[in-house]
Amino acid sequence: MTHPIPNVLTIAGSDSGGGAGIQADLKAFSALGAYGLSVITALTAQNTRGVTAVHTPDASFVKAQLDAVFDDIRIDAVKIGMLANANVVRAVTAALRRYRPVHVVLDTVMISKSNHALLAPDAVAALRDELLPLATLVTPNLPEAAALLNVAAAEDEDAMVRQGGALRALGARAVLMKGGHLSFADSSDWLIEDSGVLRLGGPRVPLKNTHGTGCTLSSSIAALLPQRDSLATATADAKLYLTGAIERSTRLEVGHRVGPVHHFFRWW
Repeated sequence: MTHPIPNVLTIAGSDSGGGAGIQADLKAFSALGAYGLSVITALTAQNTRGVTAVHTPDASFVKAQLDAVFDDIRIDAVKIGMLANANVVRAVTAALRRYRPVHVVLDTVMISKSNHALLAPDAVAALRDELLPLATLVTPNLPEAAALLNVAAAEDEDAMVRQGGALRALGARAVLMKGGHLSFADSSDWLIEDSGVLRLGGPRVPLKNTHGTGCTLSSSIAALLPQRDSLATATADAKLYLTGAIERSTRLEVGHRVGPVHHFFRWW
């Protein structure tokens, strides 16, 4: 039996530099065999040097986009990124409760690589208490996990696993703790599920072009979930894809500071 090409929705902010957010998500979806759709929650003025301005549409317009997509199109998976404020978080939460997509990957976007706040303080509690329990998978980096739990950031892999378990206890079905902020030669992530924990090792690629890596990993998992037989397999395959995209990022010449990964490294 031939399976249909999955339709995967990204709910996130737009990156005018093309390396992160909606743009990165749609590129990753396409590279991994999924048809991408989008609901834009914020507009950012940014490039490889950083974010210079953010405009957030009214939550009612976010709701209109969500209804337009879900009312007409079969959605096989959802990736959620930048949500900006509590009103937008609640609009997305209400849509997920209404339409009940099978797979929801929540990337807890809070701060850009240039240290620009991308989530209002009042939205952190709404994301943790209302949206996180609806997620198939939550993919925080270490500072984000610490902010959600109101604890110090993990400094080793044992602490990563403990904090991942604490986030799972808040309601998410699974948590992927990303180890990119650790200073070890190996860049290991930990997948914490009800069935146990899985260490996903991988080389730390010593290149500066890492803009959009978090967006790309979470969107890759969302694209692969409808195409793989388990969350662990989808996550491992997504991590391999991202590693290749970082390793080949030097083929691109985009901007002057932290450049994007090469989403289409397998083709050009």
